[in-house]
Amino acid sequence: MDKTEDITLLYQITQILNQTPDLKESLYNVLDLLAKTMHMNRGAITIFNPLTEDITIEVAHGMSESARQKGVYKLGEGITGQVIQTGAAVTIPRISRDSRFLNRTASRKSLGDKEFSFICVPIKKEKQVIGALSVDREYDPAYLLEKGEKILYVLAAMIATKVIHLERIQLEREQFKAETGRLQMELEKKYRIKNIIGNSNKMREVYQMISQVAGSNATVLIRGESGTGKELVANSIHYNSKRARHPFVKINCAALPANLIESELFGHEKGAFTGAIQQKPGKFELADKGTLFLDEIGSIEPEVQVKLLRVLQEREFARVGGNKTIAVDVRIIAATNRNLEQAAMDGFFRSDLYYRINVFPIYMPPLRERKTDILVLADFFLEKYARENEKKIVRFSTPAIDMIMAYHWPGNVRELENCIERAVLLCEDQVIHGYHLPPTLQTGKESDSLPALSLDSAVARLEKEMIIDALKHTRGNISQAAKMLNTTVRKFTYKAIKYHVDHRQYH
Repeated sequence: MDKTEDITLLYQITQILNQTPDLKESLYNVLDLLAKTMHMNRGAITIFNPLTEDITIEVAHGMSESARQKGVYKLGEGITGQVIQTGAAVTIPRISRDSRFLNRTASRKSLGDKEFSFICVPIKKEKQVIGALSVDREYDPAYLLEKGEKILYVLAAMIATKVIHLERIQLEREQFKAETGRLQMELEKKYRIKNIIGNSNKMREVYQMISQVAGSNATVLIRGESGTGKELVANSIHYNSKRARHPFVKINCAALPANLIESELFGHEKGAFTGAIQQKPGKFELADKGTLFLDEIGSIEPEVQVKLLRVLQEREFARVGGNKTIAVDVRIIAATNRNLEQAAMDGFFRSDLYYRINVFPIYMPPLRERKTDILVLADFFLEKYARENEKKIVRFSTPAIDMIMAYHWPGNVRELENCIERAVLLCEDQVIHGYHLPPTLQTGKESDSLPALSLDSAVARLEKEMIIDALKHTRGNISQAAKMLNTTVRKFTYKAIKYHVDHRQYH
């Protein structure tokens, strides 16, 4: 072959190696090409197993399957074993005159007295020899074996590159699969029913309803005030359902303008409206086989409600600006803080859509109706944000607890969480005090409902709180408590009596 033919051959080999991710198929095709262009009678690619130290024929041309299986060598054994051991190529003009040639596969006996030349080059991954590429052809005094060796060297390098590339892809796939599995487990762990905080009777009813509906495909309507945890319930339903391994897509209907909500839900075709420069799938398509969470569904405009009703009834839709009907398998979980019955009576919400989504309603009680859960939630958020901010805060002071329990929490769990996070950021010791809490909690009512405390009252409240905290910390030991507050036992006792604090309660 001349240089042009060499370049053509290498180009063809490159094309073959890049055609398919199946390495074995690629190598078989490469050997077939070498048989045609280099007049190769037989060719083999052997792989070295560093664990067993065995060298086996992975791919072969011109060799039966039984012969291929016989071709097992040890490191340093035969020419192939020598090449893999030393990392240096071996070229033999006439194999009949070389005692190193084992012919273990016995694949040449059927060819009679023909003489063969043999070329074997190492396949290296970086500096490590991972196998060998060997070729034999009928002996031809005019053929330059050195040239054939160079071609095989280039081919061996290309094979090694392919192996490295496939190993990297496989590693990335395994890492991606492992990470996906880990995240899925984290999501399922995070949104298990027991991870919704609360043990009041009303919350137990919620847990029971989640357990009853999670395993079905029923449409769920979660009702409740803002901040009660409706999205957390939706998460728990999905991740405890048969659809947990499929997408969970969320959309806040109140956060999108009326002219965009339809496109977000159903997608749009290219050119459907100004700015639609490419086709875009909607949330329904993205949630196929999984769950679609429609938060604040009461905010959807009436004209979009009609299309939403059709999807819920027929399980199919068309993109904005398109005619093609798209079928989907999606479970719907909706949530609202509005009175949908009244909205239907007033004509703002379609009654037929209301009946379609109100298959299995779940009511999330406001925090003021589950008083026994307030401290449980407060402790949970205290631990969470203390850990996030690397602070060693262990508890709330008694006055702080009284303030938290007296407040009516119009913002529900969301307001409580924000309140505790703020208190953790302000706190510099191990106890959350009343003065760490927001002003709205200082009187247990809205801050503008009553005048602020007088200076004397505020000082008295702080002194009482500090005395109680010191006694709690020292288990009722007055001497240690006084020392902790850097005062005398006499002054401490006087103040305790003044504020009706009995140290014996803290023994």
